[in-house]
Amino acid sequence: MKNRVTVTIANQEYTLVATEDAAYMEKVAHHVDAKLREVLEGSKVSTTEAAVLAALNVADEYFKEVEAAENLRGQLKEYLEEATDLKMQLSEAKREIFKLQNKKS
Repeated sequence: MKNRVTVTIANQEYTLVATEDAAYMEKVAHHVDAKLREVLEGSKVSTTEAAVLAALNVADEYFKEVEAAENLRGQLKEYLEEATDLKMQLSEAKREIFKLQNKKS
């Protein structure tokens, strides 16, 4: 089901149509508006130029977050491999303890 919501970005209204709920679309629009205002406040550029610069800032954030997520996935993979190795070592140690206890008896 498509949802329709009207949002304001840089004092201009836009009607968005998407499958996401209205709250999500408003959140996204608010983020875009904030990024655009951030650029507009810091410089004397046109709204179009500010939109391009804001898009570049958002793209930069996106790629940095993707890289951070990939790094976290890599760390998680290493931790899982280490945990598997430690589990195997623990299992081997338990077998060794069991053997030593049986020899004692």
